[in-house]
Amino acid sequence: MQIRKAKIHDLDGMMALINEYAQEGLMLPRSKLSLCETLHCFSVVVDDKGEVSEAGTIVGVGGLHILWEDLAEVRSLAISGKAKGKGLGKLLVNHLVQEAQELGLQRVMSLTYQQVFFEKCEFYVVQKETLPHKVWKDCVNCSKFPSCDEIAMIRDLAPITAAV
Repeated sequence: MQIRKAKIHDLDGMMALINEYAQEGLMLPRSKLSLCETLHCFSVVVDDKGEVSEAGTIVGVGGLHILWEDLAEVRSLAISGKAKGKGLGKLLVNHLVQEAQELGLQRVMSLTYQQVFFEKCEFYVVQKETLPHKVWKDCVNCSKFPSCDEIAMIRDLAPITAAV
């Protein structure tokens, strides 16, 4: 297994994994166009011992979407059923958090139904009303808008200090 930035040939696998969870009402669906436009935000977990293909087998996906100068969101986080329970979700979240730290961000948030999972990733629950309005720009496309029942969670990031 390896975590790497998503590539164009990953799109179909990413879309299938995300939309499988979206059909269960656990996340927003993503179109191929949406994934193409934000591909640079996504990382994938690849089982390179699986199918023989340029992409390998996509068993996990997650995006880091920058919302403001101090805040990013972990979004569209999905691990395939066959890869669940192996710690890949936590590894992927930590990978995205490290990316946010390297960019100089102060906090990472998630809107989720998986509170226990994100607590294990050092996130804590916050009131949605405390988040900036910019966070809600994608919500108008959600079938649950304006009665969102997701849990807002934040992880504060330690600043990276430069070596002297």
